[in-house]
Amino acid sequence: MKPRVPDAEFITLFEKHGLYETAKCLDIAISNVSRRRRNLERKYNRQITGPPHPNSTRRNIRHPGRLNFEIKNGIVIVGSDAHYWPNYIPVAHLGLLWACKEFQPKAVIANGDELDGATISRHPPIGWENLPTLVDEIETVKLRLDEIKNAAVNAKLFWQLGNHDARFETRLATVAPEYAKIHGFHLHDIFPEWTPCWSVWINDDVVVKHRFKGGIHAPWNNTIYAGKTIVTGHLHSGKIYPFTDYNGTRWGVDAGCVADPWGPQFEYLEDNPRQWRAGFAVLTFRDGILLPPELVTVWDEKHIAFRGELIEVG
Repeated sequence: MKPRVPDAEFITLFEKHGLYETAKCLDIAISNVSRRRRNLERKYNRQITGPPHPNSTRRNIRHPGRLNFEIKNGIVIVGSDAHYWPNYIPVAHLGLLWACKEFQPKAVIANGDELDGATISRHPPIGWENLPTLVDEIETVKLRLDEIKNAAVNAKLFWQLGNHDARFETRLATVAPEYAKIHGFHLHDIFPEWTPCWSVWINDDVVVKHRFKGGIHAPWNNTIYAGKTIVTGHLHSGKIYPFTDYNGTRWGVDAGCVADPWGPQFEYLEDNPRQWRAGFAVLTFRDGILLPPELVTVWDEKHIAFRGELIEVG
């Protein structure tokens, strides 16, 4: 058996050459390299990434991968897909503020697409619609996230990059890559209080990330293929699927959308019906174990529904 290279040497090799070349250099299977990388990320609580692919359009988006969060007793709130719009406060956002004040969560996770990025979309505008400027959107997101931060005193704040959020840096990476390494040209430079990542792993049992599988049965497929309880957004559908096997019960959760499904940012849907539900997810932990996940849902223009009660927030 070949001697195992020290951790520091392995990390240096991986960051310089990436997955496939590291496997070749060490003459070991790619799966073994990938497994050791994951183990070292957990061990040192840091991301280990290889060099970007030369043809990647997202080569200049520098975003941490996986973050680990430990909680024994308490609540984690997951709000996804806010698509914050100037001069428009969705009811679910008011509900989120209520929940933060009421439960004082250990962490609040903004699970992607806080920014809509209407004017930097790859889709052309419809007719002569009047879209907010990127500056106005950024200022609105900052205002709304500051409200959450002030309501959830002492909570850890995480922000997973969503596909709409990625428009900010993808645009720069495409048209002005020379700005890639300058401070201030990344989304997380503007929101330093919110720790950026692709996913948050809670107690190594619960994965929270913006998206995984697609389609109407995505939460079900997410937990089957992830092998863990997984909370996603992206599809705005707001639902929970339990899945039980020999390992016990885990859940696939779609946290819904903080945005109003009929808000002005979605006019491109041409007044079609949409299988979306406004709200957010509440994760409660006891002795490090996740209790059945819960959804807070928007009931009407002034109320949210939670645990059998209608709560006025508007």
